[in-house]
Amino acid sequence: MIITSTEPISGKDLGNVEIKPFVIEGKGHLAIKVYFESKQTRRRYLDIEVENPGQDLRYNLDNPDADVRTITRQALG
Repeated sequence: MIITSTEPISGKDLGNVEIKPFVIEGKGHLAIKVYFESKQTRRRYLDIEVENPGQDLRYNLDNPDADVRTITRQALG
């Protein structure tokens, strides 16, 4: 499990998180335990809607003609 002590709403490092509210996202060794300053910031986090692009297939974001090396060179200048 990955554990983070940076509060995602405020961006603050929480330091000692033993008594802080938390959420576990995911399962297994790749699960993330996210700690919060308060129950209010935890609620704000949980109220954020999750995007699910796998269910909205109206747009194809694939660009099979793009050469990644050319795009990278252009971006780097």
